[in-house]
Amino acid sequence: MINMAVLNLKDIIKYLIKITIVIVFVIGLTKYFSTAKVDVAKQVEGLESASFTSCLDITIPGIANTNKKEIEDKMQISPLEKMMYLSLGMINSLEDKKTTTAQEEKANKEKENNKQEDEGPLQKAETGLETEVQKTNVPEKYTSEYKGVKIRNETKYKLTEEILTPNVTVKKENILIFHTHTCESYTPSEKYQYKQTGNYRTTDRNYTVVRVGRELDRQLQNYGYKVTHSETYHDYPSYTGSYENSYKTVTNLLQKNKNTDIVIDLHRDAISDYSYAPTVKIGDEYAAQLMFVIGGNISKEHPNWQQNLKFAVKIQQKANEMYPGLFKPIILRYASYNQQTAKAANIIEVGSTGNTLDQALISMKYLAKVISEVVK
Repeated sequence: MINMAVLNLKDIIKYLIKITIVIVFVIGLTKYFSTAKVDVAKQVEGLESASFTSCLDITIPGIANTNKKEIEDKMQISPLEKMMYLSLGMINSLEDKKTTTAQEEKANKEKENNKQEDEGPLQKAETGLETEVQKTNVPEKYTSEYKGVKIRNETKYKLTEEILTPNVTVKKENILIFHTHTCESYTPSEKYQYKQTGNYRTTDRNYTVVRVGRELDRQLQNYGYKVTHSETYHDYPSYTGSYENSYKTVTNLLQKNKNTDIVIDLHRDAISDYSYAPTVKIGDEYAAQLMFVIGGNISKEHPNWQQNLKFAVKIQQKANEMYPGLFKPIILRYASYNQQTAKAANIIEVGSTGNTLDQALISMKYLAKVISEVVK
């Protein structure tokens, strides 16, 4: 039997049209790539040039568009080749990012190791030492005094003896330390050199008040206290909203540590005179002077402010007895500074911009010693 295929005219025309379209498409592609003006060597040269100019683009952003046009004019690459070029750039970018991340991790590990080495053996505070407050260009100001404790009252509250009498008891189960202005730093010293990311500010916590907080933490633990120290940034990347940020941190930590009365917001003071360095000589050491800042009740209910003030007076009375001059006058202001969160919440300013980190660290062993004598 013979099989015969019967083709009608319409089917033949359809097949011819399809074949014609394929032939035209192939001829077009062949012509397109055969007329390209850039060979492989020039593409490589163009890529190398692009790497160099991309560096210039970052350094001098204004020439970015010019560089882009020059590269495209020079290479005259096809859309397909441009896509390949961009893909290679993305791959290189990812590789660079991986390398940078690895380098950052390595640097962080090195900093952590350096931090541990830098802390060294714990130096305990001695007692019975002579003290002498060093002179500065900034006069000491205060408005009232209670049994040797000087207070600069910047509110309209009348500070009666009843308000100032330090008849307050606090729980010693846990002490919370944090830093609303985490990036505050000091005048660089021979031992503590660092790169500033602002006026007496740095994001490197090994050189900020965080480092001071670590030392206070370490000293307090030596006296048997349980300490929670938060190193969370609250003023970075934005300084605005620092207290709102630290409020969240403090309230969260207090929920986990319900038996906490003592909450210390450790700061570094700052005035317009950046050379200001309030210092007290204790024995043979120079320590940064400390200052309590207590917030009052202004915009919202703050029932703890009088207890906060009593606690500051109690600590400062003992400090005046043990290390006269360690503290400057207490400042009382209207702003609450998140001190409504605890019974003995406070700000302690450790030195100022003119002080060094060395001096701030020395202060902590004396502060811890005073606290150990008061909170038993």
